[in-house]
Amino acid sequence: MRRGLQIILIAAILFAFYFFGFGVFGKFGGMLVSIFQTLTVVTIGLAIFMENRNPSSTMAWILVLALLPVVGLILYFLLGQNYFKRRKFDKKAEEDRKSYERIDHNGSMLPRDLSQFTPGQQRLLQMSQRIARTPFSMATRTRVLTNGEETFSTLLKELKKAQHHIHMEYYIYRADDIGREIQKTLIEKAKAGVEVRFMFDAVGSLGLPKSFVNELREAGVKVGIFGEVRFLALSSRVNYRNHRKIVVIDGNTGFIGGLNVGDEYLSRSKTYGFWRDTHMLVKGEAVRSMQVIFLQDWQYVTGERIMDVEYLSPEMEQGCSGAVQVIPSGPDNESKALKNIFFAMITSAKKSVWLATPYFIPDEDIQTALRVAALSGIDVRILFPAKPDKWLPFLASHSYFPSLLEAGVKIFEYEKGFLHSKLLIVDGEVATVGTANMDMRSFHLNFEVNVLLVQADSISKIVQDFERDLLSTTRIKRKAFMKKKIVVRLMESAARLMSPLL
Repeated sequence: MRRGLQIILIAAILFAFYFFGFGVFGKFGGMLVSIFQTLTVVTIGLAIFMENRNPSSTMAWILVLALLPVVGLILYFLLGQNYFKRRKFDKKAEEDRKSYERIDHNGSMLPRDLSQFTPGQQRLLQMSQRIARTPFSMATRTRVLTNGEETFSTLLKELKKAQHHIHMEYYIYRADDIGREIQKTLIEKAKAGVEVRFMFDAVGSLGLPKSFVNELREAGVKVGIFGEVRFLALSSRVNYRNHRKIVVIDGNTGFIGGLNVGDEYLSRSKTYGFWRDTHMLVKGEAVRSMQVIFLQDWQYVTGERIMDVEYLSPEMEQGCSGAVQVIPSGPDNESKALKNIFFAMITSAKKSVWLATPYFIPDEDIQTALRVAALSGIDVRILFPAKPDKWLPFLASHSYFPSLLEAGVKIFEYEKGFLHSKLLIVDGEVATVGTANMDMRSFHLNFEVNVLLVQADSISKIVQDFERDLLSTTRIKRKAFMKKKIVVRLMESAARLMSPLL
């Protein structure tokens, strides 16, 4: 709260100088304002420069500070500083590293026979295991869950089977019909003696009533709130969000993907209409990685350390095809695991790169990889929503389309409803599904988690769903796209300037 008061004080001084300085102090007041503005921009700009951030992010912050000193200063204190990230997440990263070392006593990270995979797939698996610190599994079965109806019906069915524990982690959780139905099941299980741990993000689930949480606690459910602060609007923590969606049941069954908990994800919202999303049911060895990720987040939030054998001993699935790896990424992981794995997947493509994302704000590496792939004759397709849920990212996303269209990338707007699926498919044999969007927030700021699939049976279903989704789209033509009104193009360009900060 001390930093929040500092922000308020500085902002008050600046506003006072702006509105009263010239009248009270005349030219002297104006000179003070000018000096203070210059020193503010130079000092903070130098601090940002010395942190060796991404160049586009550095320039965006300096531009905001130069054009809007008061607003820029407030935004920098709330969203721009890396102090909280270094102080808190470096410690979390060290604890996470220790937990990976403790659970690797069974040699899960040792080399395995990869002869069934192509040389490129072998390199991808070796690289992803190295930077993500989680092992890939060849004893895991996955099933694609298309949209909310299939996802929540399957989830409720599996929750009711729980015997030992339920671990649940969501970015957005609403106290509406589906939220209450899941809550009822959690309460019933907790009263029956099942250990239930329920965690949600303080920003994403800001509207979740305290009474809802208290009902869970009174029934014996343990609750953790990620990023909880007393005054949310005055904390730099709001910039680092836990965007993960993980459910682990008895250490053997897991759920992961793009769906939060809310009625809109069941297409019950008048605003969004049909909600197109992709989730996944995971059974077998890879659930251990999901469990570890949850327990690491739980320890960070609650201080409770749980890495006992009964939580980390999933049953091995037999007769599975391909490899499955659960990949976490976040501000506590300097290797930027998911972004680098996306890049490696795109650059390894021989025939096709198919991408679906509700937000498309790539950094220079991903943008270049997509352009080069298309220029090389690879079939690059991007599936993107025709209507937004958030206008600023939507406008910023469109600013990246012209250069991609020029390179031969095919971009399709999904018109049946709102597209929220987050997936990448390469050559029909490698795919990733999870929580990460193809944007800089998911690359650098959010805690995310995806499943990487290599030659797994479930990839065929992902491909089928993508091809079916294309039937509800309109392809963007470059000539028509470039004829849009100048006002719209200016808005898109302005939004792009802010894209490194989104």
